[in-house]
Amino acid sequence: MHALLILDMQVGLFHGPEKPWAGEALLDTLNGLLLKARRAGAPIFLARHVGPPGSPIEPASPLTQLVQELRLEGDEVIFEKSRPNAFAMTDLANRLKACGAEGVVITGMKTQYCVDSTCRAARDLGFDAVLIADGHTCADTSELTAEMIIAHHNTTLAGPFCRVVYAEEWSF
Repeated sequence: MHALLILDMQVGLFHGPEKPWAGEALLDTLNGLLLKARRAGAPIFLARHVGPPGSPIEPASPLTQLVQELRLEGDEVIFEKSRPNAFAMTDLANRLKACGAEGVVITGMKTQYCVDSTCRAARDLGFDAVLIADGHTCADTSELTAEMIIAHHNTTLAGPFCRVVYAEEWSF
């Protein structure tokens, strides 16, 4: 069984000044994956990236709240992380093992930070890591467009770090 993991779909990242590439399409993809996971009885995990008290992304900050556009039903596991790798300094690996998940389907934001490091860590921890090719995004940088960053990571991570699959082709 594979669990669905949605990274950092937070107000401050998604609705902030640096707009994510293809944001509306990403929301549709994530909501479709949430529906597929529920129908299959797969566990659903959502990570919120938070910083220390007093920072703009302290745990209670409105910037760290999950976007309202995600169709959540309240049975999802929502956890906080403070590192790009969702496994670092969290109990995610233990929770995945406890629910019988042998693999993790990775989605969310931002491609070159949390998505990348979580894909790499999942495989190292013995999970079958699956990256949804059209299930992650970021914003343009001064050097590369978001579309280029996403394409690069889909190519680079495929194989040694994870399987890369399009959402329409994935079944839980």
